[in-house]
Amino acid sequence: MNQVGQAQIAPVTVARDLKVSDLGAALAAGWGDFKAYPGFGLFFAAIYVAAGIFLYYALVSWGEVAWLVPAAAGFPLLAPFAAVGLYEVSRRRETGQPMSWRSILGALRGRGDEQLLSMGVIVFVAFGFWLMLAHGIFAIFLAESGIGGESLELFRTGAGIMMLLVGGVVGALMALAFYSITVVSLPMLVDRDVDFITAIIVSLATMRSNTLVMLIWAILIAASLFVAMLPLFLGLLVVLPVLGHATWHLYRRAVT
Repeated sequence: MNQVGQAQIAPVTVARDLKVSDLGAALAAGWGDFKAYPGFGLFFAAIYVAAGIFLYYALVSWGEVAWLVPAAAGFPLLAPFAAVGLYEVSRRRETGQPMSWRSILGALRGRGDEQLLSMGVIVFVAFGFWLMLAHGIFAIFLAESGIGGESLELFRTGAGIMMLLVGGVVGALMALAFYSITVVSLPMLVDRDVDFITAIIVSLATMRSNTLVMLIWAILIAASLFVAMLPLFLGLLVVLPVLGHATWHLYRRAVT
């Protein structure tokens, strides 16, 4: 018989009693990991920041300034995959294993069974799908506004405001679905020899069993990433590593 507060999902047990205090504990542990090994966190965050800065200047140089909003909204979808190396840092610190760039970077390849690679494909396909949806929404409301994509004046029009509302709802629903399948599955694939389908099932089970707490965690992640992107993405150099390490510790609390 399963213990109270747990649900058996072969081959693991998922907690059903996560509390808001667990989020605070995860953040504290994540901050501890970042302080202990800041070089790894800054390295992975710097790649993410560089990609964001490149995207920003590319859109500006192409005269597609209005695309900054959907791009910024979809960019956090890539954050979980950017944190895979951070999960390995936390795992090694937890188990007392030695740290090396070779071992940490090697974690990005997964366990040699292409399961993590498969999840990576899902991540980038999801990002591409969001861009396609955003393009369709943008095109509909851009035509109504009569303003070109090179100007932010679009967002001051009625059509522009409606575009933000519709795009925000669609983007939020897609982000929630994406978060639900990755929040536990990615650290689990770093930690265990499981297939990515099983990892996704466990991630969804964690969401279902701890809906309120996991939604609060999702909102906290989204708000933190958004605020961190405002100063030319530079806040992500600290926020992304801390959230990545914290997600690992939340996974370890939720899955045994």
